Formats: sequence, structure tokens, C-alpha cells
Amino acid sequence: MENRAVEIPVGQLKLEGELIIPREAKGLVLFAHGSGSSRKSPRNKYVAHVLNEAGIATLLFDLLSSEEEAVDEYSKELRFNIELLAERLEKATDWVAKSVNTKLLSLGYFGASTGAAAALIAAARTKHPIKAIVSRGGRPDLANSYLSQVKAPTLLIVGAHDYIVIELNQEAYALLTCPKELVIIERATHLFEEEGTLEEVAKTAAKWFRKCFSKKLYS
Repeated sequence: MENRAVEIPVGQLKLEGELIIPREAKGLVLFAHGSGSSRKSPRNKYVAHVLNEAGIATLLFDLLSSEEEAVDEYSKELRFNIELLAERLEKATDWVAKSVNTKLLSLGYFGASTGAAAALIAAARTKHPIKAIVSRGGRPDLANSYLSQVKAPTLLIVGAHDYIVIELNQEAYALLTCPKELVIIERATHLFEEEGTLEEVAKTAAKWFRKCFSKKLYS
């Protein structure tokens, strides 16, 4: 399994990331973390580990530079700039689509919280084919104007006790015209901190990506 630190060029900036590629990987999932989080998010790192064990490559990376994160720590403005975050995800997608080690892999997105909106917008706009999207406790409603343009099979995962977010996901689900599913994890709240709930998220996501990457789901 290849594991290396990477720097993704975005204009004059470089975004730090961690790229893990299992042997004979058939697909690569780019992670878009939620507001105030980073590539070091323990929840996303856990999901990435489960995906790696399932033979799926992962790219965890910061959507903001270290300088931007320092500013955002006080202003809180950049973490909610969904258009900016989606643009950064598009740039990272361009980078992996051109890199020698990853250009032949099918691509997918995993978005958490506001990162889910960035993933959906990026999927609608990128020139590269996105094979699958998974949203964990996401805010797909923040991408409402793009939802009808998303073509990649999309899985929305929400905690059963995350009541407001369930409603927002149901509304977004109705606007999606791509192959789609909405899964509600019993006993779970927004961050899936309850025992076994994050494990269920990770296993459900891995199954979705494997099926989509193998083209056995939704021909």
C-alpha cells in the first residue's frame, strides 16, 4: 500500500494532503471535510482507513492553506464559502486526474457536513467523470441549485437523531435526478459518535464506492 504526503497546487497556493493507494486499487475517493475541520479529521481518517482496507485509494487534503486556516480560525468566513471549497475540490480532481499514479483510477467524492455541498457542486461542474458520491451528515441543501446537474450515483447518510439535517437531506434528495439513496443510521447523532455508528457509515460508504467503481451498480 502506497502512503505519501502530497502538495496540491492551487494557483499560488499548495494544499497539503495524504494519498493512500492500496495495491490493485480500482478507484480513488477524494474527501471534502466539513466546516472548521481538516485532513486530520479523526472521523474522515477512520472512514478512509476502512475504504483502504476495501481496496479503495483515498486522498485526504486541506481545502484551505495554512495561512487561510489561520485567518478562518478567527473570521469563520472561509469555512462557509461553499463555492471556494468546491473550486478547491475541482482543482484537486484535476491534479489526481493528471498524476501518473492516479490518472487511471475511477474517481469518487466523500463529503462531510458542508463538505458534502462542495462535493456535489464540484461533481456537477468538473470535466472529469465522477463515479460516486457519499455524503456523511451532509448539507446537500447548500448545493440546491446544482443538484439537478449531478450525474454520479449519490448516497446520503444521516444520523437518525440528526432531525433537522434529515429534513434538509430529504429535500435535497427530491431534487437529485441521478441514481440515489438515503440511508438513516439508527441511534446516530450528527457526528456519529455513538458506538458502532461511524463503523456503519464507513462500511456502507465502502460498499457504495466498490459497487459504483465496478459498474455493477447503475449501468
